[in-house]
This record gives sequence, structure tokens and C-alpha cells, in this order.
Amino acid sequence: MPILSHSDLLQLKRWNTPTIYNGWEQITKRDSGSEAFNIEETRDFMPQMGPMVGYAVTVVIEPSNKAHREANPNAGNEYRRYIASIPGPKIVIVQDLDKPRVIGSFWGEVNSNIHRALGCVGTITDGAIRDVDEMTNAGFKALARRLCVGHAHVHPVRWNCEVEIFGRTVRPGDLIHADKHGFLVIPPEDQPELLDASRFMDSNECETVIPAARSAAGLPTDQVIANLEASITQFSANVKAKLRRDGEW
Repeated sequence: MPILSHSDLLQLKRWNTPTIYNGWEQITKRDSGSEAFNIEETRDFMPQMGPMVGYAVTVVIEPSNKAHREANPNAGNEYRRYIASIPGPKIVIVQDLDKPRVIGSFWGEVNSNIHRALGCVGTITDGAIRDVDEMTNAGFKALARRLCVGHAHVHPVRWNCEVEIFGRTVRPGDLIHADKHGFLVIPPEDQPELLDASRFMDSNECETVIPAARSAAGLPTDQVIANLEASITQFSANVKAKLRRDGEW
């Protein structure tokens, strides 16, 4: 079941993914340098839609292999029932076994509208998408490796499983925050404090280092350096005070 309320998820959409990362690294016990975001480059095909936030639902495909459809012709229906059974908002994480080749796309106008009806807000796939304008019109955001023309023998191979895309492992139920910078994978244990931490870190930047930098025009260099050093010190002190005050992070 979702850990955060729909209201909290909407508030997380107010910030870009790097800002959410800044909050996440304050609360996680994981290595924020190796267990956070996509390692390989991805592309946001709808940057004008802003960030997307949702819970991961997962599927594996192999468009080059028509044997999957012959082995389980009912897989599409079973997969859609799985998607429908999970509370939203959901982001469909698609691992394409054909990569780095692109043989066919799981996504297009039809499939994006179907998944929108099932409570999904977008996808991240290490394969391809097509019908990018029609997907945009459906309100279905996509991060992908590239565009392509056809769908080939695309068929769900397995779903509701751990997948790896763009060098990052994603599990069903992970919280995903994604935009034109890439995507961030937030495990369940880090989700309850994420909004508070992100809000705090953004406010801390806006009240210390950023105004000090923006007020530098016309000042002597020594004064600029002194103001910046003081603001950086205050920024760090605010984080330490927050840690002491709240205990957990």
C-alpha cells in the first residue's frame, strides 16, 4: 500500500528531482552516491510536463522474441490485472531485454491510454517509445532510451519483479521521482520523511547560500568571499540543528 498520501505526492512534484535527492540523502542510511539514481543517461521526452512522482510497477519485455506470446498468450491480460490491483499513482518501469538494441516499443498511443486508465502517470523504459505526441496528449510522461517506429513482438515476459534499468535496480513499491535530469529511486524505509527533508533542504539553501551569492554584485571580492563563507557555515549549522532537533535525521 502507498506510504505517502496523495497530497504529499503532489507536494513532491513541486520540486525537481535533484532537490528531492538533496532531501533524500539527509535521511537515508544507504550510500547516496551509489544507490540512488540512474547511472546511464536517459532522456525525458516530455520535459514540459515537469516532474512525475509515483510508485513503481514493473514489467520485463523482449520485443525481438515472438516465442513469449506463443508461450503465454494471456500474459497481457494477466499483466493488466496486476497493474490495476496496485493503488496509484504508478510509474511503469520497463526493462527491455533487447537493449542496447532497439527492436520494438512497448509504448505508443494505445498502451499509454490503457495505462492512464489503470492509474499510471508515466513510464521509465530502457527501451524505446513511439507516438510521442499522442502519449503527451494522453498525459503520460516517458523517460526512455530513444524513439522508434514499430512494436515488433512486444509482450509482457514477467512482471511485479525486480528490474534493472539504466544501471539502477528498481523494485515494485519503490517511490520514483523523475524529470529531465533523470530518476531517483526511494525505497520504502525512506519515504515517510522524504517530503519534510526535501522541503527543509530547499528552504535552507534559499535562506543562506543562494541570497548571499545573489547579493554579491558591486561588493569587494573580500566581502563576497566572507559573505559566502558565512552563509555556507550557517547552512551546515542549520542541518546539524535539524538533526539534533528531530533525532532521526
